Amino acid sequence: MSIKALALELYRAQQKVSGLEKELEQAAHQEKNLLMDELRVAVSEMKMLRRMLDGAKVESPFTNRVPGRYNR
Repeated sequence: MSIKALALELYRAQQKVSGLEKELEQAAHQEKNLLMDELRVAVSEMKMLRRMLDGAKVESPFTNRVPGRYNR
């Protein structure tokens, strides 16, 4: 998956989390448990996407910048 696609998915996940948080504030007591479960899943998905995006941006220390030469 490209960095651009990961960033787009992360944005959508953040929007979902913020929407669920707003719903949770206005929800009746009966609905709060269901919304809290849904929010917990959405937050874990958002964190996973954030870690994936952060990992995709990190350059590997094993890459060789000069073609034809090896790191020693």
